[in-house]
Amino acid sequence: MIIRIVHMHFTEAGVNEFLEIFNRNKEAIRIFPGCSHLKLLKDFNDPACFTTLSHWDDAACLDNYRKSELFGGVWSQVKTLFSEKSQAFSLQKFIEL
Repeated sequence: MIIRIVHMHFTEAGVNEFLEIFNRNKEAIRIFPGCSHLKLLKDFNDPACFTTLSHWDDAACLDNYRKSELFGGVWSQVKTLFSEKSQAFSLQKFIEL
C-alpha cells in the first residue's frame, strides 16, 4: 500500500474555491481504481493550509490516477490557488503499534 500525502497552502481567496473543487470531485477520487481511503485534513492553526491523505493499493494505481483525466482536471484548477508550492510524499507503512 502507498500512502500519499499532499500538503497545500492556499491564498485566502483560494480556500473556498479549493473546497468547492474538492467537494465536487472527492467521490470520483475515492472510487478511482486502487484508492481505498481519502481524507482532507485542515491545519489546526492555519485556515488556508490543507493536506490530503490517500491510500493506494500500489504505485501503479497511484500513477494511473496521476495520469488520469480526473487528476489533470482537478490539479489544473487547484494549483492556480496556491500561495506557495505544494509538497507531496509517497510513503509506506513501516512500523505500526
